[in-house]
Amino acid sequence: MPPDVTHFSILDAVPESKAYDYEMLLEKLKNELSKFGLTANQSKVYLFLEKYGPSTATQVSKTLKVPRTETYHLLTNLQNKGIVSATFQHPIRFSALSLDKAMGVLINAEKERVKNLESQEKNLVELWGTIPNFKVNQEDIKDGKFQMLQGVNQMTGKINDMVSSAKKSIQILASEKDFMKFYHSGFLEKISESNNIEPQLISSSSKKTEYIFEGRLKEAVKRLPMKIKEDLCFIIKDDDQLLLFMKSPSESPQNIIAMWTDSFSMVYTLKLLFTYIWSNSKYLR
Repeated sequence: MPPDVTHFSILDAVPESKAYDYEMLLEKLKNELSKFGLTANQSKVYLFLEKYGPSTATQVSKTLKVPRTETYHLLTNLQNKGIVSATFQHPIRFSALSLDKAMGVLINAEKERVKNLESQEKNLVELWGTIPNFKVNQEDIKDGKFQMLQGVNQMTGKINDMVSSAKKSIQILASEKDFMKFYHSGFLEKISESNNIEPQLISSSSKKTEYIFEGRLKEAVKRLPMKIKEDLCFIIKDDDQLLLFMKSPSESPQNIIAMWTDSFSMVYTLKLLFTYIWSNSKYLR
């Protein structure tokens, strides 16, 4: 094992450093791999094995600071997905497929899963149609609704829906890392390209990541004041919908939780907070 391997997990990197650049790249890769069904820790283990080659479970556990029992579970799951293999020697050494081959394996598995779902769709709809409708009150709920969303796929779908249906405005308050995720997911590009939306963005972005605000977004972003905690993140659409992220120090793409609501009082309250912070913030330019 290379002597510098312990620096694979860059936990204390500071902005403007090479280590920080690597951390941002690793975060981007982990976010992208989550789209292929890998959890944050599965991605971390896979990327480690891909970069540093065959390693024992003990080496993986110590380097990535993941409990040994969990490490074995992660390695087993990655083997089941077909992107990690093990040797017969003792101690067992684990190695990963190259990234391009691993992507192919994961994509094919996802295609098969979707194909199976499509084959079941018609039968499920027909079966559901045979059950009578027992609704008594057909009136729409007017007091506001909410949804609890978990996992990056749920979040991606909801944000896409909010951006696509926006007619007037999109307001986002988020940290640098959150905005990087929005950038790589294509949300910022959609907002920038929509002439119907007036965007207002408040970010803690450093100089190194200001490039993510392209086009007309350059004129629509302000820097989050230092006194405001960075773990606050929410999106307001047209003053009638709110997506509020529930933060956690150990969050992973599969465990992240957010609440969506169209409750007037909740949207109004967060709108007041956004307006206050916006008026006390300065433009990035």
